[in-house]
Amino acid sequence: MSSARVAPVYLPFAGAEFGLRMGLMPLPEEDWLELDENLNEALARKRALLETRHDEAFQALPEAAAASRELLDLLAAHLCRYHAALFRSEGSRLLNRATGEEWDLEAPALHPLDVAGYLVAEDFCLLQAAGDRYVLTGATLCSPARWRLAEKLGAPLTAIHDSVPGYATTLARPVDHFFAALKANRLVCRFNWGIVDDPRPFQPVAPPPRRDITADNAGECLWLRVERQTLRRLPATSAVVFAISTHITCLDRAVVRPQQALALAAAIRAMPAEMQRYKQIAPHAATLLAWLDRLVQRKPPEDC
Repeated sequence: MSSARVAPVYLPFAGAEFGLRMGLMPLPEEDWLELDENLNEALARKRALLETRHDEAFQALPEAAAASRELLDLLAAHLCRYHAALFRSEGSRLLNRATGEEWDLEAPALHPLDVAGYLVAEDFCLLQAAGDRYVLTGATLCSPARWRLAEKLGAPLTAIHDSVPGYATTLARPVDHFFAALKANRLVCRFNWGIVDDPRPFQPVAPPPRRDITADNAGECLWLRVERQTLRRLPATSAVVFAISTHITCLDRAVVRPQQALALAAAIRAMPAEMQRYKQIAPHAATLLAWLDRLVQRKPPEDC
Protein backbone atom coordinates (compact mmCIF):
# COMPACT_ATOMS: atom_id res chain seq x y z
CA MET A 1 0.00 0.00 0.00
CA SER A 2 1.30 3.47 -0.81
CA SER A 3 0.12 7.02 -0.43
CA ALA A 4 -1.88 8.39 -3.35
CA ARG A 5 -0.49 11.89 -2.96
CA VAL A 6 1.52 12.99 -5.98
CA ALA A 7 5.04 14.08 -5.13
CA PRO A 8 5.32 17.88 -5.50
CA VAL A 9 7.87 19.70 -7.63
CA TYR A 10 8.90 22.84 -5.78
CA LEU A 11 10.29 25.89 -7.59
CA PRO A 12 11.40 28.11 -4.69
CA PHE A 13 13.41 30.40 -6.96
CA ALA A 14 10.27 31.63 -8.76
CA GLY A 15 8.95 35.12 -8.03
CA ALA A 16 11.56 36.11 -5.47
CA GLU A 17 14.55 38.42 -5.70
CA PHE A 18 17.84 36.99 -4.50
CA GLY A 19 18.63 37.66 -0.87
CA LEU A 20 20.03 35.81 2.11
CA ARG A 21 17.02 35.40 4.40
CA MET A 22 15.33 32.77 6.53
CA GLY A 23 12.17 32.80 4.41
CA LEU A 24 9.99 31.18 7.08
CA MET A 25 6.33 30.39 6.43
CA PRO A 26 3.75 29.11 8.94
CA LEU A 27 2.75 25.49 8.45
CA PRO A 28 -0.37 23.61 9.65
CA GLU A 29 0.29 20.60 11.83
CA GLU A 30 -1.21 18.23 9.27
CA ASP A 31 1.39 19.35 6.70
CA TRP A 32 4.43 18.73 8.90
CA LEU A 33 5.54 15.65 6.92
CA GLU A 34 5.32 14.66 3.26
CA LEU A 35 4.05 11.16 2.60
CA ASP A 36 3.59 10.76 -1.14
CA GLU A 37 3.76 8.23 -3.95
CA ASN A 38 7.53 7.87 -3.47
CA LEU A 39 7.33 6.80 0.19
CA ASN A 40 8.16 3.11 -0.33
CA GLU A 41 11.09 3.93 -2.60
CA ALA A 42 12.42 6.53 -0.16
CA LEU A 43 12.15 4.18 2.82
CA ALA A 44 13.86 1.34 0.93
CA ARG A 45 16.72 3.67 0.00
CA LYS A 46 17.08 4.88 3.58
CA ARG A 47 16.96 1.35 4.94
CA ALA A 48 19.73 0.21 2.59
CA LEU A 49 21.89 3.19 3.53
CA LEU A 50 21.35 2.78 7.27
CA GLU A 51 22.23 -0.89 7.00
CA THR A 52 25.48 -0.29 5.10
CA ARG A 53 26.71 3.15 6.22
CA HIS A 54 24.93 3.57 9.52
CA ASP A 55 27.57 5.61 11.31
CA GLU A 56 27.61 8.14 8.48
CA ALA A 57 23.83 8.51 8.41
CA PHE A 58 23.00 8.39 12.12
CA GLN A 59 24.69 9.77 15.21
CA ALA A 60 23.44 11.05 18.55
CA LEU A 61 25.07 12.44 21.67
CA PRO A 62 23.94 11.13 25.10
CA GLU A 63 22.17 14.42 25.83
CA ALA A 64 19.83 13.79 22.88
CA ALA A 65 18.22 10.73 24.53
CA ALA A 66 15.17 12.41 26.08
CA ALA A 67 14.49 14.62 23.06
CA SER A 68 14.79 11.61 20.74
CA ARG A 69 12.23 9.72 22.80
CA GLU A 70 9.89 12.72 22.72
CA LEU A 71 10.29 13.10 18.96
CA LEU A 72 9.51 9.44 18.31
CA ASP A 73 6.34 9.62 20.43
CA LEU A 74 5.24 12.82 18.69
CA LEU A 75 6.00 11.35 15.27
CA ALA A 76 4.03 8.17 15.92
CA ALA A 77 1.01 10.12 17.18
CA HIS A 78 1.18 12.46 14.19
CA LEU A 79 1.36 9.60 11.68
CA CYS A 80 -1.59 7.74 13.20
CA ARG A 81 -3.70 10.89 13.29
CA TYR A 82 -2.91 12.51 9.94
CA HIS A 83 -1.80 9.50 7.89
CA ALA A 84 -4.06 6.79 9.24
CA ALA A 85 -4.27 5.08 5.84
CA LEU A 86 -0.59 4.20 6.19
CA PHE A 87 0.07 3.98 9.95
CA ARG A 88 -1.81 2.28 12.78
CA SER A 89 -0.95 1.75 16.43
CA GLU A 90 -1.68 -1.47 18.27
CA GLY A 91 -0.77 -1.08 21.90
CA SER A 92 2.89 -0.13 21.99
CA ARG A 93 3.46 -1.20 18.39
CA LEU A 94 3.34 1.01 15.33
CA LEU A 95 2.45 -0.62 12.01
CA ASN A 96 3.57 0.88 8.72
CA ARG A 97 1.03 -0.47 6.25
CA ALA A 98 3.09 0.73 3.28
CA THR A 99 6.05 -1.50 4.11
CA GLY A 100 4.54 -4.04 6.48
CA GLU A 101 7.09 -3.12 9.16
CA GLU A 102 6.20 -3.04 12.84
CA TRP A 103 8.03 -1.03 15.48
CA ASP A 104 7.89 -1.50 19.23
CA LEU A 105 7.73 2.08 20.48
CA GLU A 106 7.84 1.19 24.16
CA ALA A 107 11.09 -0.76 23.89
CA PRO A 108 12.59 0.05 20.45
CA ALA A 109 15.45 -2.13 19.30
CA LEU A 110 17.22 0.97 17.99
CA HIS A 111 17.88 4.46 19.31
CA PRO A 112 14.53 6.37 19.22
CA LEU A 113 15.93 8.95 16.80
CA ASP A 114 17.19 6.15 14.58
CA VAL A 115 13.70 4.60 14.54
CA ALA A 116 12.22 7.97 13.52
CA GLY A 117 14.41 7.93 10.44
CA TYR A 118 13.05 4.54 9.37
CA LEU A 119 9.41 5.70 9.49
CA VAL A 120 9.28 8.56 6.98
CA ALA A 121 11.22 10.03 4.08
CA GLU A 122 12.33 13.06 6.10
CA ASP A 123 15.67 13.40 7.81
CA PHE A 124 15.61 14.69 11.39
CA CYS A 125 18.15 16.86 13.19
CA LEU A 126 17.86 17.69 16.88
CA LEU A 127 19.17 21.04 18.14
CA GLN A 128 19.34 21.75 21.86
CA ALA A 129 20.25 24.77 23.95
CA ALA A 130 23.75 24.87 25.43
CA GLY A 131 24.00 28.18 27.26
CA ASP A 132 23.07 30.89 24.77
CA ARG A 133 23.71 28.66 21.72
CA TYR A 134 21.90 25.80 20.02
CA VAL A 135 24.00 22.77 19.11
CA LEU A 136 23.35 19.71 16.97
CA THR A 137 22.96 16.79 19.39
CA GLY A 138 21.73 14.11 17.02
CA ALA A 139 20.52 13.39 13.52
CA THR A 140 19.29 10.71 11.18
CA LEU A 141 20.62 12.07 7.92
CA CYS A 142 20.23 10.04 4.73
CA SER A 143 20.21 12.98 2.28
CA PRO A 144 23.05 15.33 3.25
CA ALA A 145 23.77 18.04 0.69
CA ARG A 146 27.54 17.78 0.82
CA TRP A 147 28.18 17.92 4.56
CA ARG A 148 29.30 15.24 6.99
CA LEU A 149 27.25 14.58 10.11
CA ALA A 150 30.31 13.55 12.11
CA GLU A 151 31.90 16.96 11.47
CA LYS A 152 28.81 18.90 12.62
CA LEU A 153 27.69 16.83 15.63
CA GLY A 154 27.99 18.90 18.80
CA ALA A 155 28.60 22.10 16.83
CA PRO A 156 26.60 25.33 17.31
CA LEU A 157 24.46 26.81 14.55
CA THR A 158 27.12 29.26 13.34
CA ALA A 159 29.69 26.49 12.92
CA ILE A 160 27.14 24.21 11.24
CA HIS A 161 26.53 26.94 8.64
CA ASP A 162 30.13 28.08 8.24
CA SER A 163 30.09 27.14 4.53
CA VAL A 164 27.06 29.35 3.77
CA PRO A 165 28.30 32.65 2.28
CA GLY A 166 27.20 35.60 4.40
CA TYR A 167 25.61 33.49 7.16
CA ALA A 168 27.76 34.82 10.00
CA THR A 169 27.19 38.47 9.10
CA THR A 170 23.60 38.36 7.83
CA LEU A 171 21.72 35.38 9.23
CA ALA A 172 23.42 34.28 12.45
CA ARG A 173 21.69 36.80 14.70
CA PRO A 174 18.17 36.39 13.22
CA VAL A 175 18.50 32.59 13.37
CA ASP A 176 19.67 32.65 16.99
CA HIS A 177 16.77 34.95 17.87
CA PHE A 178 14.30 32.68 16.10
CA PHE A 179 15.52 29.58 17.93
CA ALA A 180 15.32 31.33 21.29
CA ALA A 181 11.78 32.61 20.63
CA LEU A 182 10.23 29.58 18.88
CA LYS A 183 7.10 28.40 20.70
CA ALA A 184 6.16 24.75 21.03
CA ASN A 185 2.84 25.26 19.26
CA ARG A 186 4.39 26.94 16.20
CA LEU A 187 5.45 25.02 13.09
CA VAL A 188 7.30 26.75 10.26
CA CYS A 189 8.68 25.81 6.86
CA ARG A 190 11.35 27.11 4.50
CA PHE A 191 13.01 25.99 1.27
CA ASN A 192 16.63 25.68 0.20
CA TRP A 193 17.62 24.83 -3.36
CA GLY A 194 20.53 24.20 -5.68
CA ILE A 195 21.43 22.71 -9.05
CA VAL A 196 23.49 19.50 -9.04
CA ASP A 197 24.99 17.21 -11.65
CA ASP A 198 24.60 14.10 -9.49
CA PRO A 199 21.09 13.02 -8.42
CA ARG A 200 22.10 10.79 -5.52
CA PRO A 201 20.39 11.93 -2.30
CA PHE A 202 23.28 10.86 -0.04
CA GLN A 203 26.13 13.22 -0.86
CA PRO A 204 28.25 13.93 2.22
CA VAL A 205 31.01 15.23 -0.07
CA ALA A 206 30.88 16.80 -3.51
CA PRO A 207 31.92 14.56 -6.41
CA PRO A 208 34.10 16.04 -9.16
CA PRO A 209 31.96 18.16 -11.51
CA ARG A 210 30.96 16.51 -14.76
CA ARG A 211 32.70 17.76 -17.91
CA ASP A 212 30.22 16.47 -20.48
CA ILE A 213 27.33 18.90 -19.82
CA THR A 214 26.45 21.29 -22.64
CA ALA A 215 23.68 23.70 -23.54
CA ASP A 216 22.11 20.84 -25.49
CA ASN A 217 21.97 18.25 -22.71
CA ALA A 218 21.85 20.40 -19.54
CA GLY A 219 18.15 19.66 -19.02
CA GLU A 220 18.87 15.92 -18.96
CA CYS A 221 22.14 16.04 -17.00
CA LEU A 222 21.37 18.57 -14.26
CA TRP A 223 18.92 18.23 -11.38
CA LEU A 224 17.04 20.71 -9.24
CA ARG A 225 17.65 19.74 -5.61
CA VAL A 226 15.19 21.28 -3.15
CA GLU A 227 15.08 20.84 0.59
CA ARG A 228 11.73 21.45 2.29
CA GLN A 229 12.83 22.25 5.81
CA THR A 230 10.50 22.42 8.81
CA LEU A 231 11.22 23.52 12.36
CA ARG A 232 9.28 22.94 15.57
CA ARG A 233 10.01 22.88 19.29
CA LEU A 234 9.32 19.79 21.39
CA PRO A 235 7.23 20.90 24.39
CA ALA A 236 8.77 18.72 27.12
CA THR A 237 12.50 18.83 26.33
CA SER A 238 12.47 22.18 24.44
CA ALA A 239 14.67 20.68 21.72
CA VAL A 240 14.13 22.03 18.21
CA VAL A 241 13.39 19.46 15.50
CA PHE A 242 14.74 20.33 12.07
CA ALA A 243 13.12 18.03 9.50
CA ILE A 244 14.35 17.88 5.90
CA SER A 245 12.42 16.47 2.95
CA THR A 246 14.69 16.34 -0.11
CA HIS A 247 13.29 16.54 -3.64
CA ILE A 248 15.61 15.87 -6.61
CA THR A 249 14.03 16.45 -10.03
CA CYS A 250 15.66 16.28 -13.45
CA LEU A 251 15.81 19.84 -14.73
CA ASP A 252 13.85 19.19 -17.91
CA ARG A 253 10.99 17.87 -15.76
CA ALA A 254 11.16 20.62 -13.17
CA VAL A 255 11.51 23.58 -15.54
CA VAL A 256 9.19 23.06 -18.49
CA ARG A 257 7.68 26.46 -19.27
CA PRO A 258 9.36 29.63 -20.52
CA GLN A 259 8.29 31.63 -17.47
CA GLN A 260 9.86 29.04 -15.17
CA ALA A 261 13.10 29.15 -17.16
CA LEU A 262 13.04 32.93 -17.05
CA ALA A 263 12.65 32.91 -13.26
CA LEU A 264 15.51 30.45 -12.74
CA ALA A 265 17.80 32.32 -15.13
CA ALA A 266 17.05 35.61 -13.35
CA ALA A 267 17.76 34.03 -9.98
CA ILE A 268 21.11 32.66 -11.16
CA ARG A 269 22.18 35.92 -12.79
CA ALA A 270 21.34 37.85 -9.60
CA MET A 271 23.24 35.40 -7.40
CA PRO A 272 26.74 36.33 -6.16
CA ALA A 273 29.55 34.09 -7.36
CA GLU A 274 30.21 32.66 -3.91
CA MET A 275 26.54 31.67 -3.57
CA GLN A 276 26.64 30.04 -7.01
CA ARG A 277 29.53 27.93 -5.76
CA TYR A 278 27.69 27.06 -2.54
CA LYS A 279 24.55 26.01 -4.44
CA GLN A 280 26.73 23.89 -6.79
CA ILE A 281 25.65 26.00 -9.77
CA ALA A 282 29.00 27.59 -10.61
CA PRO A 283 30.62 24.70 -12.58
CA HIS A 284 27.71 24.66 -15.02
CA ALA A 285 26.37 28.23 -14.84
CA ALA A 286 27.18 29.20 -18.41
CA THR A 287 25.75 26.06 -20.04
CA LEU A 288 22.75 26.10 -17.71
CA LEU A 289 21.94 29.70 -18.60
CA ALA A 290 22.28 28.92 -22.30
CA TRP A 291 19.82 26.02 -21.92
CA LEU A 292 17.39 28.21 -19.96
CA ASP A 293 17.63 31.03 -22.51
CA ARG A 294 16.69 28.58 -25.27
CA LEU A 295 13.67 27.47 -23.26
CA VAL A 296 12.61 31.08 -22.67
CA GLN A 297 12.61 31.67 -26.42
CA ARG A 298 10.39 28.70 -27.22
CA LYS A 299 6.84 29.41 -28.41
CA PRO A 300 4.36 28.36 -25.68
CA PRO A 301 1.83 25.65 -26.55
CA GLU A 302 -1.47 26.79 -28.08
CA ASP A 303 -3.49 25.84 -24.99
CA CYS A 304 -1.40 27.90 -22.56
